[in-house]
Amino acid sequence: MSIGIDRIGMATPAFYVDLIELAKARGDEPDKYTIGIGQDQQAVAPSSQDIVTMGADAAASILSENDHIGLIALGTESGIDASKAGALYIQKLLNLSPWARAVEIKEACYGGTAALMMARDFVAAHPDQQALVIASDIARYGLATGGEVTQGAGAVAMIVSKDPHILTINDDSVYRSDSIMDFWRPVYQDTALAKGKYSTAQYLDFFQQVWDRYKATTGKTLADFKALCFHLPYTKMGLKALRLALPEGDEAKQADLMAHFDRSIQYSRRVGNLYTGSLYLGLLSMLDLDDSLQAGDTLGLFSYGSGAVGEFFSATLVDGFEQYLHAAQHAALLDDRKQLSVPEYEAVFNDKVPYAAGDYQADPQYFAGRFVLTGVKDQERQYLAR
Repeated sequence: MSIGIDRIGMATPAFYVDLIELAKARGDEPDKYTIGIGQDQQAVAPSSQDIVTMGADAAASILSENDHIGLIALGTESGIDASKAGALYIQKLLNLSPWARAVEIKEACYGGTAALMMARDFVAAHPDQQALVIASDIARYGLATGGEVTQGAGAVAMIVSKDPHILTINDDSVYRSDSIMDFWRPVYQDTALAKGKYSTAQYLDFFQQVWDRYKATTGKTLADFKALCFHLPYTKMGLKALRLALPEGDEAKQADLMAHFDRSIQYSRRVGNLYTGSLYLGLLSMLDLDDSLQAGDTLGLFSYGSGAVGEFFSATLVDGFEQYLHAAQHAALLDDRKQLSVPEYEAVFNDKVPYAAGDYQADPQYFAGRFVLTGVKDQERQYLAR
C-alpha cells in the first residue's frame, strides 16, 4: 500500500517587511541579507495571528467535505500552552469530527517531520482514514538582534492518505538524535536562544551523517534523486548542505540539482523561517514552481531540529500530481500581502500577547485571514472564524 501526501497547502500572515529596507535601517549592507543569508522578504505576524490561526488557514485551503480525518497532528515549537494541544483549537475552528486524535508534537524544527511520520504510520494502521498534518510556527529572535533577519511566520498543511495524489513517502528513513545545546527557547519567553555558528555546524554535521548512513543502508546514491529539499531556517543554510553532496555528481548533475534547489527556496525567500514548516514550504515551492518535475521522480528530503534530531528520507511523485497543486493561489497569497515600513514592523513585533495572566486585546487593524485571535480573556485565548 502506498502512503503519502495527497494534498498540500500553505498560509502566511498578510503582512511583510522588505529586508533591503530593514538592512538599511539596521546600518547593514543589503547584500548581507539578500545574498549572505538568502532572504528578500519576511512575514510579520500581528498578535491576532498565531500557530492556531495560521495552521487552521493552511488546513482549510486543502480540506474537503469527503475527508475522513482520524488524526490531527500539529508540529510546532511556538506552542501557546504547555498542556493543551493547539491541534484542538484547530479542530474546533475547522469543525472537524471529534472522533479523531488531536495532538501537538515538539522537537524544534523537526516537529513537522515527526508529525508526518506519525501520520504515515497512522494511515498504515487505518487505511480507511486520513491524517491532517500541520507545521505552524512564528520564528522570533528580537529586534536588531543577530537572528532578526532569520525570522518569519506561516504554516504548511498536508493531508496524508493511502494512494496519494501528489507523492508517496518511501520507507527508507534514516534518523539521528543527540542532546546538544545549539538552539532552545525557555518556557518563560517567546524569543529563541541560539549559538549561531555552532548551530550551523551541527546542521551540516547531522546532514552529512544521515546522508552517509542513508547511502550505506539503502545502496542509493546522488544519481537516484531528481532533487533534494532541505530544512530552510534561511535559504543559504540549505545551500551549504547541498554543497556537501554535490561533489558526488558530475557537472551536469550538479547543475541540475542546483536548478531544482533554486525553485525550492523561492517561497522561503519571501516568507522567512517557518521552523517546523520550513522543509515543507521548500517542498511546496519546488512542486509549484519547478515544471521540469515528472511522475516517478524521487525527491530527497532532509529535516533538522535543533537540540537535535536529523532525518533523511525520500518521496516519489505520482502520476497526475500537477493537477493537485495550487501555484496560482499561493502566488496570490504572497503578492497580496501588505508591506510594512520598518517602524510599522517594529510596532507590530512589540505588540504581542504577553506572558502574563492579564486580559489582552489584539489590534483589530491587523485582523486578516479566515481565522484570528481576538485576544485573551480570563487566561483563555479567544478565536474567531471570520
